[in-house]
Amino acid sequence: MKLENLIAVSGLSGLFRMAANRSNGLIVEDIKTGKRRFASARKHQFTPLESIAIYTDDGDSTELKNVFRNMHQQLEDNPAPSTSASSNELHEYFADVLPNYDRDRVFTGDIKKVIKWFNYLQESDLLTIEDDTEQPSAEEEE
Repeated sequence: MKLENLIAVSGLSGLFRMAANRSNGLIVEDIKTGKRRFASARKHQFTPLESIAIYTDDGDSTELKNVFRNMHQQLEDNPAPSTSASSNELHEYFADVLPNYDRDRVFTGDIKKVIKWFNYLQESDLLTIEDDTEQPSAEEEE
């Protein structure tokens, strides 16, 4: 799962790929349409998806790519509910995906955002699950 260069931009719906960096903002590319636009740093906040983690009850956190991997593995047996589902239903689903998530610090809005991002990436065919630990790097093969 490759989340580098994918960002969420406050005030804009969807997810974007960072195309270029400017001193006063970013040029972002919509994942679905490929359209590029300038997003000002004065108006927007930028959050790289690879820097996002979900709090767990052991005081640590789990990277978003691990949550997406679990969601993808359970897709056939346990599909993601709609973001308009009840709060209890969303929390039950998230407990199936990440059993040790911190129920006090992970809010319903956070779960909705993760599900929305997952669906968005799934529709764009950007969720290719690769097992990072089993594939040897080019240096190890030589």
